[in-house]
Amino acid sequence: MKIATCLVLSFFLYSCWAGGEEKVSFSQKTIQLGKVKLLVEVADSDARRSRGLMYRQKMADDHGMLFVFEKKRALSFWMKNTYIPLSIGFFDERRRLVEVLDMEPMKSVMDQQTPLYRSQSPAQYALEVNKGWFERHKIKVGTQWNWASGGDEKSGTDQGPATSGQ
Repeated sequence: MKIATCLVLSFFLYSCWAGGEEKVSFSQKTIQLGKVKLLVEVADSDARRSRGLMYRQKMADDHGMLFVFEKKRALSFWMKNTYIPLSIGFFDERRRLVEVLDMEPMKSVMDQQTPLYRSQSPAQYALEVNKGWFERHKIKVGTQWNWASGGDEKSGTDQGPATSGQ
């Protein structure tokens, strides 16, 4: 009985791990918040938004992921399979920052209670960056982001520059 239980558990854990091997492509653009430029991967489809920064081990300080939604609404995020402590900024339809939350990686894949990080106000965009980024760069509520002039769009996969930092 113990062997069967171990085999089932091992298969389950392998399935969860193997599921992270799928590649999801993101376009990359440069945005500007105040005086700070940031290279972002754009998560603008259900598949990209679902994948987000899952399975990343690190992210350069001048990189992030911008989640784009069709219209403003209450947004909710979790840290499933995300290993990097993050800050998330929620932005309204005018691209103005309305709220910042800090998010911690889950302590265990066996955690039954996955914390949800919800926007208190409707938002159309969410920006995930390394934890403390907004504070370090003095980005305050009300700051607006814009596409940076001359910011070339690049295509990449989920293993692109956001995981660099070499």
